[in-house]
Amino acid sequence: MDNNEKFLLVAVSLIALLALFITLPVLEYVLLSVILAYVLYPLHTRLRRHVGSFVSAIVLIAGSVVAVIAPVAYILYVFAGDLQALQRGETALEIGVVEARILELTGVEVDLLGYAEAVTEGLFEVFFGGLGGVISTALQFFIGIALVLFLVFYLLRQGEAFVGWLAELSPLPRRDTRHLFRKVNRTMWGSVIGHTFAALVQAIVAGIGLWAVGIPNVLFWTVVMAVLAFLPLIGAFLVWAPAAAYLVVVDELIPGIALFVYGLTVVSMIDYYARPLVIDQSARLNPGVILVGVFGGLYTFGFVGLFVGPIVIGTLAATLETLKEKQTVERAEAEVKTRTPTEYPYARDAHDGVPDPQEASPDT
Repeated sequence: MDNNEKFLLVAVSLIALLALFITLPVLEYVLLSVILAYVLYPLHTRLRRHVGSFVSAIVLIAGSVVAVIAPVAYILYVFAGDLQALQRGETALEIGVVEARILELTGVEVDLLGYAEAVTEGLFEVFFGGLGGVISTALQFFIGIALVLFLVFYLLRQGEAFVGWLAELSPLPRRDTRHLFRKVNRTMWGSVIGHTFAALVQAIVAGIGLWAVGIPNVLFWTVVMAVLAFLPLIGAFLVWAPAAAYLVVVDELIPGIALFVYGLTVVSMIDYYARPLVIDQSARLNPGVILVGVFGGLYTFGFVGLFVGPIVIGTLAATLETLKEKQTVERAEAEVKTRTPTEYPYARDAHDGVPDPQEASPDT
C-alpha cells in the first residue's frame, strides 16, 4: 500500500466516523425506515404497476400511518386512562381481596397499587428513558416521524437502485455478494415478518384464554401481550400467569387452574414451535441468538430494537457464513488446480479424448 492509498484509507475512515457521529441521534429512525420499507416493498412492486411508483409510495405510507400510528396512539391513551383509574381504585379487579388474601397467607401487607406504579415506571424507563423522558420522546417522535416518512418514500421509489449501489460497493465477487444478499434477505424476513406473525398469533391465542375465564379488559391485555410476545419465552407469560394467579387468589380456583394449564400447554407451545418454524427456517438463527438480539436491541434502540437486534446479529452471522463458504470454495479450486492427471482421472487431455464430466450436458 503506497502513501496515496494510506492517505485515502485514513480519510475514508475519518469521514465514516464523522458520518456515524452525525447519524447516531436519528439512527433508530433510519433503521425503522429500512424495516418499514422492506415490509412495504413487495406491496409497492405490485401496486406501482397500476398507479405508478409515486402514487403507490404515497398510498402505502398513508396506509401505514393509519394502520400503525393511530392504533398505537389510541393504545397509549387507553393505557394512561386505565392507569389513572387503577390509582383511583376504579377497576374491575378485586385489589382489596387480593391484598387481604396475600396478608392472610403470608402475613405480609402489600400495596398492589404501589407495585403497579413501580412496574409502570420500569416499563417507561425501558421504552422511553423514564417518565420524564415521555415529553422529550414525544417531541423527538414528531421530528423523527417526518424523517421516517421521507426515507420510506425514498426507499420505496429508489430501493432497487440503492441495493444495486450497495452491491457495487461490496469488495466481494458478484457471486458472493448475491449469495450474501440472499442470506440477509432471509434473515430480515424471518426476524421481521416471522417474529411479528408469531407474536400476534401467541397474543390472540392467549387473549382468547383470558376472555374465556372472564378476565376484564381483555382487548387491552391482548395488545399488551402482542407487544410482550416479541420477547421470546417470557413475553405473554408475564400477563397470563399473573392473571391465573389472580383468579386463584380471589377463590376462582377452577378458572385459574384452567387458564394456567391453557397458557402452559397451548400459548407456550406456540412460542416453542411456531416461532422456530416461522423464524428459524427462514432466518436460520438459533433461538438463543434471537433472544440475545431481542434484549440487546431493546436496550440499545428501544422498541425498534426488538426487530433491529436479531437483524444485526443475523446479518453478522450471514456475513461470516458467506466468507467461510468463499474460503472453502477457493481452497477446493486450489486443490483441483494442483492435482496431477493421475490424481484426477477425468481431467481432459488434448490426446486422450476423455470428456470432462463438468462439461457434460444436463441430460447425461
